[in-house]
Amino acid sequence: MMAAWAAGSALTLMWLYGILLNERIGGGSKEPKRRWIAGPSLQLLQRSGLLDRMQPLAAGLHGKLLLLHGQGWTAEASRTYIAEAAGMGYAAVCAGSWLGVLSGEPAMPLIGLLLGFVLPAAKWRDVARKLDRRKQDIVLLLPELLNKLMLLLGAGETLQRSLVRCSERSGAPEGHPLLAELRRVNETVRNGESFAGAMELFSRRCGVQEVSIFTTTLLLNYRRGGDRLVLSLKELSYSLWEKRKAVVRARGEEASSKLVFPLVGIFFVLMVVVAAPAVLMMGG
Repeated sequence: MMAAWAAGSALTLMWLYGILLNERIGGGSKEPKRRWIAGPSLQLLQRSGLLDRMQPLAAGLHGKLLLLHGQGWTAEASRTYIAEAAGMGYAAVCAGSWLGVLSGEPAMPLIGLLLGFVLPAAKWRDVARKLDRRKQDIVLLLPELLNKLMLLLGAGETLQRSLVRCSERSGAPEGHPLLAELRRVNETVRNGESFAGAMELFSRRCGVQEVSIFTTTLLLNYRRGGDRLVLSLKELSYSLWEKRKAVVRARGEEASSKLVFPLVGIFFVLMVVVAAPAVLMMGG
């Protein structure tokens, strides 16, 4: 227990030092998580030089967070996100050490140490999961949007007017990433940005290969217009519908795999309920 006490004391003193550094630079935010976890952790990471060594990983994470939260997301916000993840792990290790001292259970520091690695990894993985979900949502809606666009162009609408009407699609979830980015395209074009430049930024913000192909097809053919543009979009729609089927199939398999664990748990509970009377009768 002496080792757990020494580790808990050292970790607590280091954390208090991080809090003092954070308060000294005026980082004492009113939000408790930012003030007591993210802020001190960021100061300790910067003072120790670990944040600089993590630069390659941090750059990859920043790119993902930028896609999720838009151009307003800054590098400082990414550093705070990393510090919050590290702070949660640090707090778990510290709590495990002190619980081991108070309870006399030698396994508690080991559990705290395990959580110290698991919690930051889970927070890091959550970003990748959300980004994959966002890409899937875009791929699911893109073929429908393409079909509507072809119908509007075939009815004689201009391309820009058709995109405006497509962005106003009813029935889509509130804040759908594809429609939100398409509305930004329409807004920037109204504000004087060139259509080609707005579409290139649209493709970059979405960060999805299928959107890049869609954007390239529009830019190559939108000046020609008419049947040539509709024909090019029609050829593209076949592959997009196949991608949509693949995403729907993957989501179905994911939902089925999530049902396995509850079903196994229910199976064991039923086994216990059915077998318990027989075991008790045999024991009697």
